[in-house]
Amino acid sequence: MASTSRGDVLALPKVQCPNHPDAMLVEDYRAGDMICPECGLVVGDRVIDVGSEWRTFTNEKATQDPSRVGDAQNPLLNGGDLSTMISKGTGAASFDEFGNSKYQNRRTMSSSDRAMLNAFKEITTMADRINLPRNIIDRTNNLFKQVYEQKSLKGRANDAIASACLYIACRQEGVPRTFKEICAVSRISKKEIGRCFKLILKALETSVDLITTGDFMSRFCSNLGLPKQVQMAATYIARKAVELDLVPGRSPISVAAAAIYMASQASAEKKTQKEIGDIAGVADVTIRQSYRLIYPRAADLFPPDFKFDTPVDKLPQL
Repeated sequence: MASTSRGDVLALPKVQCPNHPDAMLVEDYRAGDMICPECGLVVGDRVIDVGSEWRTFTNEKATQDPSRVGDAQNPLLNGGDLSTMISKGTGAASFDEFGNSKYQNRRTMSSSDRAMLNAFKEITTMADRINLPRNIIDRTNNLFKQVYEQKSLKGRANDAIASACLYIACRQEGVPRTFKEICAVSRISKKEIGRCFKLILKALETSVDLITTGDFMSRFCSNLGLPKQVQMAATYIARKAVELDLVPGRSPISVAAAAIYMASQASAEKKTQKEIGDIAGVADVTIRQSYRLIYPRAADLFPPDFKFDTPVDKLPQL
């Protein structure tokens, strides 16, 4: 028999061999027994196996999941998403004589949880299409939950609110995306996303950092396939243009596009206005307008160590 230690009343009984109390017991998982390795005495039986009931492999393509646990808890849903859902039966015993299912869900998901779950799926889909990391998805979900529970944007489509929350989350995490980039992966117009963006900032009493030309420069240059030297020159040109107040009232995106155009035209890796506009999401005429503002001071905008393939006085005047 197993002996127990007479310590504190609340202490759990210690299972040990009466003949070899210092021996480390061996557990037989198949039989559920605790065995003394010295004498072979079965000290404890009917031990509960706390391990996994089924072995599951990620590469298995079974139609049914043998595991008997639900999804991970979702703290963003009411009740922590701990409700039990009964699937439709497939055998004859699952239906009565009239063909109705015998087992039905007594508690179905609430309409608010269903709306939030659909919005979370839409947010994940949009973020995956523009390769955004998980932390931005989580921040977007939290923003959407706050807005949805406040009911301050009643009448606005949930997809529009989700798109605006994704735009805010990107800016708050320091990886801003343009409205056109968000609009490209959403079914909502740019104007509607902009409206929801302003309403959400007002409702949540939050703010976002101002975007700068440097926030987009590395991504735009990388998508255009420009070398590091051109990227550094474009960043320098855009920063100097802002410091010299050459582009008042111009958006950082259009200034960045004009700086990339000027740097590329001065290098061997020349890019057209259309190529840059397609990546930056701005029109050719917008690039030209910003370029004309910085062209007169082009000689002062390039970094000192820049290697010109085309001299400054030979750059296109547009």
